[in-house]
Amino acid sequence: MNDTEHASGFARVGSAYYPVLVSVFTALVIISNVTATKGVAFGPIITDGGFIVFPLTYIIGDVLSEVYGFKAARRAIILGFAMNALAAFAFWLTIYLPAADFYENQAHFENVVHSYTQLIVAGLAGFLVGQTINAWAVVAIKARTKEKHLWARLIGSTFLGQLGDSLVFCAIAANAIGISTFRDFAVYTALGWFYKTAVEVVLLPVTYRVIAFIKRREPSYEPMV
Repeated sequence: MNDTEHASGFARVGSAYYPVLVSVFTALVIISNVTATKGVAFGPIITDGGFIVFPLTYIIGDVLSEVYGFKAARRAIILGFAMNALAAFAFWLTIYLPAADFYENQAHFENVVHSYTQLIVAGLAGFLVGQTINAWAVVAIKARTKEKHLWARLIGSTFLGQLGDSLVFCAIAANAIGISTFRDFAVYTALGWFYKTAVEVVLLPVTYRVIAFIKRREPSYEPMV
């Protein structure tokens, strides 16, 4: 991160907190893509298993953007992208390894990996679009509001980022989890966008505390004035 960005109210990344946040961020992205291989229905409501942890990636993305700036957040996004690509490659390679005589789940494993691969493409595309919009929005709004109105940065960035993410991800992933009608697709997309944004709003007090905690303990962080 350059000195200009640091002087503008962002901390340097050379501390213990940044790599921990990036590690958790990356792990959550991989977990959410694996759990997203299962379509889930709550009555007429259609979603996928990724709803469990994926919203947390936006909370951590907000923390990274607010405290360390756009370049540092983008670095985390690229790392998450790379690790997901590596996971997809490892799963595909495992399909073609010779199965042990006692292993009876080859067909099931292949089905999951095929779905996961399509979801990886969807997830990576949505992830890059959504997280980039999210990080850009946090930094852009902060340039205007300085240290005030953190809620506006967090909610505004999530609203925009999740919109881009949901549109891109659902357009690619719908077929992988068995969605075949426009109605189900519309419900799937709208619900995902609303749910993920709502989770961030509900967890806003937690996000506030995490950001305040890291800002106080980052020696290189200087409030933007």
